[in-house]
Amino acid sequence: MNLTGAILTLLLASFTGWVMTLIAVKMLFHPKRAIKVFGITIQGIFAKNQLLIEEKIGQVVGRELLSFEEIENKITSTENLQKLRPEIEIHIDHFLRSKLKDVFPMASMLGEKSISQLKQAFLIEVETLFPVIMKTYMDKLQHDLNLEKIVTDRVAGFSSGKLENILNEVIKREVKFLQIIGAILGLMIGFVQLALSYLIK
Repeated sequence: MNLTGAILTLLLASFTGWVMTLIAVKMLFHPKRAIKVFGITIQGIFAKNQLLIEEKIGQVVGRELLSFEEIENKITSTENLQKLRPEIEIHIDHFLRSKLKDVFPMASMLGEKSISQLKQAFLIEVETLFPVIMKTYMDKLQHDLNLEKIVTDRVAGFSSGKLENILNEVIKREVKFLQIIGAILGLMIGFVQLALSYLIK
């Protein structure tokens, strides 16, 4: 084999590796509907397993990514309550100085010291009640709200084309890298073919 033939063999092997990798990636999504070729049914992996993928995404998000336990711990934490304390204090202060007088006129006789003491008592009670109330709320929410089903239904609402676009955006760089690897592997196979052809002569 002359030099031109050897170069063409290497280029063809490299191009074949690149094309085969491209086809393999495309077959993740295409064909969207099952087709038969020589009695063999061919369908894109995502299209064929879309229901299973939807269920698995729902399970991962519902059980792992959005854990009710973690949300509950975050909401009922002392640190979170301390962030809300200034706002709560403002509302309690406004209630004791203004709104309470409308319901209980004798409250107008309360002095600054009494208002301050009542405010502190209310704040202590809020700090005690807040985690209990939020925990009860989260328990009811977890019972009424099936995150796994919500996520599964939302993903099921995506068209296969939309899912493909989302995944393409995520793995775009990796796909290009795989194509380069495919071309390199094809080139290596080309070198092996050339080596074998010279050895056989």
